[in-house]
Amino acid sequence: MTKRKHQLLTESERDQILAIPTDRDHLARLYTFEPSDIEIIGARRERRNQLGVALQLALLRHPGITLAQLIQDRGAIPHDLAAFVAEQLGLHVTELANYAARDQTITDHARELAARLGLRGPTRADIPFMVEAAARTAWATDKGMTIAMGVVTALREARILLPSISTIERASSAGRARARKQAAHALIADLSAEQVQALDQLFDAAGGMSHLALLKTIPVAAKPDHVRQILDRLRQVRKIGISPDVAGRIHADRFRQYVREGRASPAYMIERYIPSRRRATLVAFLLDLEERLTDSALEMADKLIGGIFTRAKNAQARSYAATSKNVARLMLIFRRTIDALTEAVDTGEDPMEVLDASVGWHTLLKARPEVATIAETANLDPLRVAADRYATLRKFAPDLLEALQFRAGKGSAKTIAAIEMLRDLNRSGKRDLPADAPMPFRKEWQKIVMGDDGKINRRLWKSRLSRICATSCAPVMSGWNDRRDTASSTATC
Repeated sequence: MTKRKHQLLTESERDQILAIPTDRDHLARLYTFEPSDIEIIGARRERRNQLGVALQLALLRHPGITLAQLIQDRGAIPHDLAAFVAEQLGLHVTELANYAARDQTITDHARELAARLGLRGPTRADIPFMVEAAARTAWATDKGMTIAMGVVTALREARILLPSISTIERASSAGRARARKQAAHALIADLSAEQVQALDQLFDAAGGMSHLALLKTIPVAAKPDHVRQILDRLRQVRKIGISPDVAGRIHADRFRQYVREGRASPAYMIERYIPSRRRATLVAFLLDLEERLTDSALEMADKLIGGIFTRAKNAQARSYAATSKNVARLMLIFRRTIDALTEAVDTGEDPMEVLDASVGWHTLLKARPEVATIAETANLDPLRVAADRYATLRKFAPDLLEALQFRAGKGSAKTIAAIEMLRDLNRSGKRDLPADAPMPFRKEWQKIVMGDDGKINRRLWKSRLSRICATSCAPVMSGWNDRRDTASSTATC
C-alpha cells in the first residue's frame, strides 16, 4: 500500500481501478454474453479470432479498456477471465496464443467493436473533461482513490474508454488541486483587509508562543480563572469577526477537513502554507474553535456551579451525620416526655409535676436550642449553603453572561428575562434586585429566594439562576455544524 512521492494513488489503488475479478460470481455478473454478443463473436471464422473478439468485447464493457491496453499494463491476459470466456464459447484458452501475437488484428478488432458499442478511445482533448470531473469529486474529499474513481465514472458515462492509469492519476491530481483552490477562495473571498491582517498576526509571538498556539491551548481543569481564560480566547476569536455563513459555501466534508487540519497541524506548519490555504485553514479552524470554546466555557461553569451545590449537599449530609447521636438522645427525651404526660393524664396528676419528676424541666430547657438547630438543619435547602460560596461564582459568572447570547426555548421567556436583568445588574454595579424581578424557579425555590421581609435575596436569586444557565442552556453554534443551526456563540435555554 505504498504511495510514490507526489503521487495520488498507492500501487494497490492503481491496480484496483482496472481490477478484473477472479471469482466466478463476479465473472458471471460482468462477462456473461447475451445472444447479440454471441452473434458478433460468431461472425469470426477462426476460433482464435472468436476467442479474441470475445475477450475484447468483455474488456470494453468492463473495466472499459482494450485487450492491447490490458496486455501492456499487466503483461498477460488473466487466466480466470480467459477461461470463463472460453467456456461460454466451447473453446480452449490455448487459442489465444496465436491471437495475442497479432498486434494489428487486436487493434483493428478493438476499434471495430468500440464503434459497434458506441464507445470511443480517449484523446488529449479529453484531459480538461477529466480534470473537471476530478474537481467535482474532490469538492468533498481529498482521497485519491475516490477522486480517481470519479474520473473513471465520468469517462464511462461519456462512453469514453479509459486511458492509462498514469493519465487518470495526473488528471485526478490536477482536479484535486483545482478543488482545493476553489474551496480556499470560497472561504476567504469576503475577508476584509483588517481580517486578513488579523489572521496573519495570529502567528506573531506572544509570551514565547504564537497567538495561534495560545488559542489552541484550551484549559481543562475546572477553575474560575480557567473559565475567564477560555472566555478571553473566545473574545479574541470573535474580534476577528469570521461569519459562520462562509462555511456553507463549500462542501461540509471539505470544511470538516479544513477543521481537522487546523486542529492537528502545529502553528509553525500552518504558517508555511501558501496564503490562500493558510487563511482558509484558519477561517475554518476559528469557526470550530469558537464553538469549542463556548462548549468548554459552559461545561466548565456547569462543573464549578454543580460542584458548589454538591459540596453544599455533602456539607448538609455531614451535618446530619454529626448530629445523629444527639438526635437519638433527644428522641429518648421526647419519648420520656410523652410517657410522663400520658401517665399524668391517666392518673389525674399535675402534668408539670410528673414531667419534672420523670424528665426534668431543666433537661428540657437545655435540649431546646439543640432541637432548634437540628430543625433548622433539616429545613435548610442546599441553595442557601451554596449561596455562601457566591464569591467563587462571582469570579466568572458575569464574564460568562457577557460572552454568550441566550435565546428562549419553549417556556423559557422568564429565564431569558432574568438573564438580561442579571447582565444589566452586573454592568451597572447595582446590588438590589427590583421587586418584580423574574423568578424562573419552582415554587419551593421561590419561597427560599424570597425573604421573610418580601424582598428577593440577591445571592440566592443569582446562584439559582446561574445554576439554571449552566445546566439547562446548551450552546448553539455556527451553521456549518450539522448539530446546530443558529447564529454563532449563542445558547438556548
